[in-house]
Amino acid sequence: MASEASNESNDSLDFIREIVQGDLASGKHNHIITRFPPEPNGYLHIGHAKSICLNFGVAQENQGTCHLRFDDTNPTREDTEYVDSIKEDVRWLGFDWKENQFFASDYFEKLYAFAQDLIRAGKAFVCDLSAEDFMRTRGTPTRAGEESPNRDRSVEENLDLFARMRAGEFEDGSKTLRAKIDMASPNIHMRDPALYRIRRVHHHRTGDAWPIYPMYDFAHCLSDAIEGITHSLCTLEFEVHRPLYDWILENVNLPRPLPRQIEFARLNLGYTVMSKRKLLQLVQEKNVSGWDDPRMPTISGLRRRGVTAESVRHFCKRIGITKYDGLTDIAVLEHSIRDDLNKRALRVMGVLKPLKVVIENLPEDHYEELEAINNPENPGAGTRILPFTREIYIEQEDFMEDAPKKFFRLKPEGEVRLRYAYILKCEKVVKDEAGNVVEIRATVDQDSKSGGATAGRKVKGTIHWVSAQHAVNAEVRLYERLFTVEEPDADKDKKDYKEFLNPESLSVLKDCKLEPSLKNASKDERYQFERVGYFCLDSKDSTPDQIIFNRTISLKAPWKPK
Repeated sequence: MASEASNESNDSLDFIREIVQGDLASGKHNHIITRFPPEPNGYLHIGHAKSICLNFGVAQENQGTCHLRFDDTNPTREDTEYVDSIKEDVRWLGFDWKENQFFASDYFEKLYAFAQDLIRAGKAFVCDLSAEDFMRTRGTPTRAGEESPNRDRSVEENLDLFARMRAGEFEDGSKTLRAKIDMASPNIHMRDPALYRIRRVHHHRTGDAWPIYPMYDFAHCLSDAIEGITHSLCTLEFEVHRPLYDWILENVNLPRPLPRQIEFARLNLGYTVMSKRKLLQLVQEKNVSGWDDPRMPTISGLRRRGVTAESVRHFCKRIGITKYDGLTDIAVLEHSIRDDLNKRALRVMGVLKPLKVVIENLPEDHYEELEAINNPENPGAGTRILPFTREIYIEQEDFMEDAPKKFFRLKPEGEVRLRYAYILKCEKVVKDEAGNVVEIRATVDQDSKSGGATAGRKVKGTIHWVSAQHAVNAEVRLYERLFTVEEPDADKDKKDYKEFLNPESLSVLKDCKLEPSLKNASKDERYQFERVGYFCLDSKDSTPDQIIFNRTISLKAPWKPK
């Protein structure tokens, strides 16, 4: 399976890869087949990226196959929008399932037949208990459950009732098909679990053909078996489900070897939430602009923010695969993003909060072209031309009227070097009626440019700038972490995670001035605004008439809440 990610090798084997290597060496399998099985009930987030990289990565490394299978057994929450977004995200990460796209709904007839086989074997029965009574009789971890009064129905009666369930004769919730296992099992999931429920809901693929739907635990393991999955890799919360996974596979007629479920620790990332239910809530309550809001941990949000697929894959490789849950510092992800963008981002100059500077010792029609480096990390990126004129913009924060001793940017009578240009000296400060600084009058040392007589003269500060005459007007959106605390949903009983939403997670700057090369910026390119951060053109809102840039990440250390 070829992909953009296929050339990223693993320096050492984690425990899952060791198992896979052992199964190949022993001859248990001669072809590895894994699967990524998302439910199409929301957009994928970076936690899913870890699973995608693992499943597709294990297959690639062993010349195997990875399936993309949609677990569409709960139509009340599913939508084709989610199917399309999931496919886009997996492709963007650099993986290709080729012809191996499947849906659990592809197997509804086969799953129904497997359920009939369990009934015939006396290992499943139709139960009339309501959902409330089902939960009440299930027991607790320290108390055995109670057997259903319908547990000893005959095979013939169960087959008849199950067929009538399929025919739509019964109301929603009035009956379930349950496995007959052990109501005293220490594992609650083995206490006669439900296999099918009645749910008269339109399905996005099968329409109204089915008034009953298989439960996840029943459909998932059998879908794995139907597809010949060798290693079913899932997160640790499914560890307690593994005995049921194995029981179902062992009690229907399937070719050997059976799929093996192996659990690994899910990704828990600081300063965000990783629950699709909570992310959906943020979208529905308009705490964010949508699933692809650049503050969201969704893959589509990261992509829109300017994060690259390479940096996400590097992050997933760096955190590794373990058996123990933990909290990953978001700084690890931020490091991967910065490291990747530093190598690829074109250097440009953008002034986010402009302050005009008039250079009085240059003529009004002064114009010259200065050469600037596109990326010092990549000599092949070449250079570009910057126009330099009498009037320029600098950042407001690069000037201070009452500057402390260690302020090495521009101040009255002070000097600073303009990037790629001259040494600039502040001669006069112009204020409005309210006393706000609105303009700087300055002069330049005209011999201090590269190649000039005083080019080597040292000043302590260097600042960026943009020619006022040639500046491109733009809106710039500055994003910070979505939450103010590292674990916003840690105290689930006492506090609502939304109480920790960061009110400063988005700042919108409307009158930014960018160098003229950005008039033709590409949505596929990444840019470093020198001294400011890494940015990308907003892929959704930006137009030729309204240029909008998103800040992907700052240049230096992670932001910390106040």
